[in-house]
Amino acid sequence: MNEVFAKLTDCYESIKSKIPFEPKVGLVLGSGLGNYADSMKVVSEIEYSDIKGFPVSTVPGHAGKFIFGHVDSVPVVCMKGRIHYYEGYPISDVVLPTRLMKMMGISILFLTNASGGINPSFKAGDFMMITDHISSFAPNPLVGQNIDELGTRFPDMSSVYDKELQDVIRQAAKDNNIALKEGVYLQTTGPSFESPAEIRMFKGMGADCVGMSTVVEAIAANHMGLRICGISCVCNLAAGISPTPLTHEEVQQAGRDAAPLFEKLVTEAIIRF
Repeated sequence: MNEVFAKLTDCYESIKSKIPFEPKVGLVLGSGLGNYADSMKVVSEIEYSDIKGFPVSTVPGHAGKFIFGHVDSVPVVCMKGRIHYYEGYPISDVVLPTRLMKMMGISILFLTNASGGINPSFKAGDFMMITDHISSFAPNPLVGQNIDELGTRFPDMSSVYDKELQDVIRQAAKDNNIALKEGVYLQTTGPSFESPAEIRMFKGMGADCVGMSTVVEAIAANHMGLRICGISCVCNLAAGISPTPLTHEEVQQAGRDAAPLFEKLVTEAIIRF
């Protein structure tokens, strides 16, 4: 058996008896946005540290557990704290949680993150629905022997972010008077923030915001045939655009400030999925 798939299977087998229901939506919460789980009707939790071989998040502001609950009547597994490539884990470990949620039963992956705004019309606190991504600056999680049990060797990437789910998010934002930008998200490896020259390059490539997560998870999810959507919280303006140095604390605080509207938008979207 493929070594990566064997590890995934071991993780699933170690917790399958603790999974309280088959979730429909897998929700990944980004920096500063972890308290969304407090608004759910929580059924149970599984600590990452209790899962055999599971990578544990080391980033401040990222708790490490799966939370099972309901958003209205929709069964959801919420990933409170994600794994980042810059923490030193192999890319297969970074996307292991996404693959594990698929094994739990999800059909929709809802990705969120904190990002730096590149588009000059963006400001801190804006929400951007991800309509496409640029993955050229982070390792592709599908490199290596293909896991045939998960998906095809050469998955199509022309429509990673589900058009129908985008329409649902768009309408939910409109109905609740929540301003929603749309655009292209670019992932770097981190952990250093980007240089002004890099931001100018990214802007020329068509990126609207930049961060250190999400794209590799979307690639893995697309490989498995999941329906994917994503919202990025623009927590700061990127280097060369922002007049002040960038800090992780700033990102976390902006995420906390945006949390009430974020929670409302995510909830309204999930209810309509």
